Amino acid sequence: MKGEKAAKNRTMDTTAAEGAAYLAECLRLRAPVGCVGQIENAVALGDTFSVMPLLPRGFADLIIADPPYNLTKNYGGEIFSRTSEAEYEAYTRRWLSLAAPLLKEGGSVYVCCDWRSSLIVGRVLGEFFTVMNRITWQREKGRGAKANWKNGMEDIWFAVKGKEHTFNLDAVKIRRRVVAPYREGGVPKDWQATALGNFRDTCPSNFWDDITIPFWSMPENTAHPAQKPEKLYAKLILASSNGGDLVFDPFLGSGTSAVAAKKLGRRYFGIEANEQYCVWARQRLERAETDKRIQGYDGKVFYERNISVREK
Repeated sequence: MKGEKAAKNRTMDTTAAEGAAYLAECLRLRAPVGCVGQIENAVALGDTFSVMPLLPRGFADLIIADPPYNLTKNYGGEIFSRTSEAEYEAYTRRWLSLAAPLLKEGGSVYVCCDWRSSLIVGRVLGEFFTVMNRITWQREKGRGAKANWKNGMEDIWFAVKGKEHTFNLDAVKIRRRVVAPYREGGVPKDWQATALGNFRDTCPSNFWDDITIPFWSMPENTAHPAQKPEKLYAKLILASSNGGDLVFDPFLGSGTSAVAAKKLGRRYFGIEANEQYCVWARQRLERAETDKRIQGYDGKVFYERNISVREK
């Protein structure tokens, strides 16, 4: 039995049995999908290596993938075991070979990884797409190490298909504090004064230090062991897709990519093999019907970590 949670603990921990109604909403694909309408705004329960071959070619405008890192980890009772670099490279090539035909010409793909698997992911990604950049984001927290530096970073590789691709720069500017505001003729120069303080909207770099990992008091938090923040994925979605585009996630987990896509006016489709995680994904998508908030984003710009954003 689950123990009593603290009053401020908002972690989603609905069991698969308790969430049977959510699980019933998930697709079980057994035959080739004829049209995108059959899968848009849906979650498919199944093995991604079995489901991806059934999907229409070129249906996705954006792919966000968070495959298991090359670490031994328990995903809801399913153990992913660390392998050799050669085996993990083969695993990466296998899923990318299935995902690549599903992306539209001009589409973008982002792949999450840790520092060790990043060396493999970047290399293999280049076999299928044009690699544009590597984003490194600060996890803010992490376990210390006695004989090594604490690992507080993760990578996301950014690649595109074809010569043209979407990149909405103005949609992903970050609002940073202005410590020493400069005025010209008594007027703020390249910054603005607000009720929350003095800020400047700046172009984002490939190092992100404004991300907060979901924790127990945040409504987006689940008991998934490797959940990504909605704010993290919101940046990817806003930059590399437009309203109404379809975001595909072959390793959906607890549903962050689908939830962020829905909150930002995009369509979504994700594949997840674990029933428990499918329940949380569908439950979060239901909540997103009425709550569109993304922590650290006010609908126009992204804020630095721990800056309070006034609700609109």
